[in-house]
Amino acid sequence: MAEEKTTPAAEENQEAQVAQPTEQVQNPAEFLENFNWEKYEQGIERVADSKLQEFEQMVSENFVDTADEEVVEGKVIHLTEREAIIDINAKSEGVISLNEFRYNPDLKVGDTVEVLIDIREDKNGQLVLSHRKARTIMAWDRVNAAHDKEEIVNGFVKCRTKGGMIVDVFGIEAFLPGSQIDVKPIRDYDQYVGKTMEFKVVKINHEFKNVVVSHKALIEADIEEQKKEIISQLEKGQVLEGVVKNITSYGVFIDLGGVDGLVHITDLSWSRINHPNEVVELDQKLNVVILDFDDNKSRIQLGLKQLEKHPWDALGDEIKIGDQVKGKVVVIADYGAFIEVAEGVEGLIHVSEMSWSTHLRSAQDFVKVGDVVDAVVLTMDREERKMSLGIKQLTPDPWTDITTKYPVGSRHKGIVRNFTNFGVFVEMEEGIDGLIYISDLSWTKKVKHPSEFVNVGDTLEVEVLELDVDGRKLSLGHKQTTENPWDKYEQEFALGSSHNASILEVVDKGATVQLNEDIVAFVPSRHMEKEDGSKLKKGEAAEFKIIEFSKDFKRVVASHTAVFREEEQRNIKAAQRKAAAAADEAKPTLGDANEALMALKAKMEADSKKK
Repeated sequence: MAEEKTTPAAEENQEAQVAQPTEQVQNPAEFLENFNWEKYEQGIERVADSKLQEFEQMVSENFVDTADEEVVEGKVIHLTEREAIIDINAKSEGVISLNEFRYNPDLKVGDTVEVLIDIREDKNGQLVLSHRKARTIMAWDRVNAAHDKEEIVNGFVKCRTKGGMIVDVFGIEAFLPGSQIDVKPIRDYDQYVGKTMEFKVVKINHEFKNVVVSHKALIEADIEEQKKEIISQLEKGQVLEGVVKNITSYGVFIDLGGVDGLVHITDLSWSRINHPNEVVELDQKLNVVILDFDDNKSRIQLGLKQLEKHPWDALGDEIKIGDQVKGKVVVIADYGAFIEVAEGVEGLIHVSEMSWSTHLRSAQDFVKVGDVVDAVVLTMDREERKMSLGIKQLTPDPWTDITTKYPVGSRHKGIVRNFTNFGVFVEMEEGIDGLIYISDLSWTKKVKHPSEFVNVGDTLEVEVLELDVDGRKLSLGHKQTTENPWDKYEQEFALGSSHNASILEVVDKGATVQLNEDIVAFVPSRHMEKEDGSKLKKGEAAEFKIIEFSKDFKRVVASHTAVFREEEQRNIKAAQRKAAAAADEAKPTLGDANEALMALKAKMEADSKKK
């Protein structure tokens, strides 16, 4: 076989081939694009093991394992109206609904976001990712870290809820209590909705996945140093500027720049007020004076009225004892009423100075709050700042000519005003009251309490029994206006008189009988016995004899037994007198004996004829 000759050109080609490497490294993307998967799966084209190992290494180094449930970062490569296309270096891009990015309306292509592989391959072969789940997982790690390290976090106030607000912190809905929004009370929660604010994570409940945040904690930390500085400089009598922080029924809380003080309602104004909101309003700036504070200066008592001159000091000498003044009723008590005669200057009208009547009533019977009344200055103590007033002094004293109007023995009409256990108070006129003792109400009725006899408001005719001008006491009687019926009854029901009546009631030790409309007589038990030995019963009519009558004590005692026993005594005495007379006539004579014998003989003959 002839030996082949090699040309110079051929030799160059051979040298070049020897110089080239036996294997050329390809770009992974180019390799994947040119690789024939169909031939490989059908076994038509076999790939060397070294090639496969090289490919697996490149995939593990450059692509994400979609089977791992971990949070990875992806890049937004495209945005549609409803979805975001995210590249996470997987075999395919993933999709996420734009609803998961509502918190970030500025999302744009090229942004890096955290995602979690939700579905490796849906029915369309698409990789489905979740940004919300990724944010939740990462958020819990961030929230826990912020809580442990006491870091300040940003949160978006989403909406109001019962008792506070809902705040989005790292994608987690945290609760912001209303008391933790600010150091001062919040009146308008809606002003915070839609705002991004700084918060501090104060509590985490891992069991229920609850997070509580506070904005107040940050403010308190900022003002704590200011508070210490302010407290260290506080002195009694010091005047400071503050802002009305809260208004209650008992006072006003003032913010002194991180330190709160209380102005009690009594220290707001020299005049009486019903509620602090009559003097101040929320967020109002005003000057206050420090009145007192405790040892650690945590409770500070402030005053507002003390910055003004006391009204008593400004009163001057224009008001003196005996002057007539006009004022408004500001307070009513049972014992009297307080009248404001000038701003911050009050006087007391005691109930005894409201009427000349000695029978005291409540001050509410004369005046009510808001009334404007005239009064006379009775006493004044400028050092003690006290003044007493009187209303009754504006009218003449009705007791001045009492002896002329109400002499003893005169009769008048009065109005029943009040009861006591011992009598009735009757008003003769305004300022003049008289007392009727219970024993002077009726001649005949035994009154246990005045309410059994009259009612409040009734008009009674009375007679003046006694008059004490110095003691301003008037003793009256009602029964004295009528004739005493016991004078007439003393003759009608005299001892030994008999009357027919029925047993009214059986009582202890006897019974009662109604002799007339005024007199109820008592029948002792031993005087209830009838002639046959039985006793009278309730409702049984019989004849009774009066055995006792007392006009002074209004006591009448009757007896039924005395009626027939007296008759028995009369019959016995009559029988005795008749027997004595018969004895005198019974002395026999001879003629009488003959007449008797003849009569006996005639009777015997008549009897024999009949036989």
